[in-house]
Amino acid sequence: MSEQHPSTAPDRRRWLGLVVISLAVALIIVDSTIVNVAIPSIIDDLGISSTQVQWVQESYTLVFAALLLVFGTLADQWGRRRMLIIGISIFAAASIMAALAPTGEFLIFSRVIQGIGGAMILPTTLSLINATFRGRERGIAFAVWGSTIGGMAAVGPLLGGWLTTEYSWRWAFGINVPLGILIVVGAMFAVTESKAAHPSRVDVFGAVLSVITSASLVFGLIEGRTYGWWLAEDGLTFGDWTWPLTISPIPIAFAITVVAGSAFVWWGLRRQKRGQSTMIAFSLFRLASFRNGNIAALIVSLGEFGIILSLPLWLQNVLGYDALQTGYILLALAIGSFAASGAAGTFGRRFAPVWIVRAGILFEIIGLVLVALVISVDTPWWQIVIGLFIYGFGVGLATAQLTGVVLADVPVEQSGQASGTQSTARQFGSALGIAILGTVLFTSLGNGFDSRLESAVPDAATREQLVGLVVDSSGSAIPAVEEKSPAAADAAREAFSDATRYSAFTAAGFLALGLLATISLGSGRPREDERTGSPATDTAAAPAA
Repeated sequence: MSEQHPSTAPDRRRWLGLVVISLAVALIIVDSTIVNVAIPSIIDDLGISSTQVQWVQESYTLVFAALLLVFGTLADQWGRRRMLIIGISIFAAASIMAALAPTGEFLIFSRVIQGIGGAMILPTTLSLINATFRGRERGIAFAVWGSTIGGMAAVGPLLGGWLTTEYSWRWAFGINVPLGILIVVGAMFAVTESKAAHPSRVDVFGAVLSVITSASLVFGLIEGRTYGWWLAEDGLTFGDWTWPLTISPIPIAFAITVVAGSAFVWWGLRRQKRGQSTMIAFSLFRLASFRNGNIAALIVSLGEFGIILSLPLWLQNVLGYDALQTGYILLALAIGSFAASGAAGTFGRRFAPVWIVRAGILFEIIGLVLVALVISVDTPWWQIVIGLFIYGFGVGLATAQLTGVVLADVPVEQSGQASGTQSTARQFGSALGIAILGTVLFTSLGNGFDSRLESAVPDAATREQLVGLVVDSSGSAIPAVEEKSPAAADAAREAFSDATRYSAFTAAGFLALGLLATISLGSGRPREDERTGSPATDTAAAPAA
């Protein structure tokens, strides 16, 4: 597919445009991490339940993943700068809604709108860099883009902790507004418009099927413990309407997932045979490296990002750290990732990329296991930091190289669609991670707390009330429980610690599956590079960045 490239802009304006594009990436990355440390304060203020806690995290990631490919294609048609400005504007408006949210439901709705804006921004920034820079400058620009993601992942928890501790959790969203205005003004001044000369048409029906598939799957995983995994335990209601069946809506949601997912694959293969555009590069799945690499990327993302839901809740509600202190502890993860980025260059000259990916996943598993082993009601902060640093070091190694491994055998002319498919796999893995590990956390918390209370609180109704209070508040009600019963509060802290440990072990288990998925991958070097030993070309390297 040919491109309508902008005329070469003056150096100063072109690099200023890169700063604006990097700020746009920073905005969505910070927002995906800044909320983690603010969640306990949101629970206290809005009184949201543990299920709503998952949806506050999940709604953004799920919508983001579902619409990533759609808006990437639309940006090729309408203009990438235009799509970037629209996305930033929607994101900033949704941030105002989130900052002023009076209820948990309104906050979740605001996060859905933020996800729509974020899905417009991320693929557009990649396309703008690809269209604006050439040769060696393109490699530098993609390095800046990638470094921004890593840096903002570190800044997010710290910034969120500071704003939440010194001001309010609402400023964790409100700060997006002035940044959004700055980016829009900068984009209009310094970013040159570009679009594809012959853009692909959006597969609307395929897009709808992909949204139904992902939404029904995540709904089932999150709401199963609320509505019952098979028989209805709690009525699903919308206004005056109540779920009328004895069977829970959860197995029906999973059935919809299977039907919609199968229809999505069938529809995509049908369009591919006709030579029409598809949501996912189905033809590329014939390549073993691309097929198995995407499976590995999805599983690794599931293990990597799901644990970030439970740790901040445990650090604040059990160990008693405030939001800023929690941000400092989580900073160890980012420091480890930065250290890995420096080491990856040295390793890359000695080892094939796939071995660096495997080493990274192994470090992640070791780090999570170390974190899980030291979790207790009185764990000192430095023991958590050691495990998080090792885990972050593994994230840095694996993430830096996995994209290149996945795209190693992909033809250059299909690298854009292949890169978008892989990004979608990662985002979908993140959404599944939050859903699955959140369910493990809160289900384990409820069961563990109930079993510990049996001897201290023989009355079943009282016990059920206490368990519901702690689980629905994600642990933030423990101080209130302590005022009535110190023994029950101690049991809640022990149960929360055990649940967090199980969540960490589960994440490590998924990472182990991801490690096994890399066995069938090739070296990760493009074929011509394996023959000649020459470095990758700029064109191939751009999506990998």
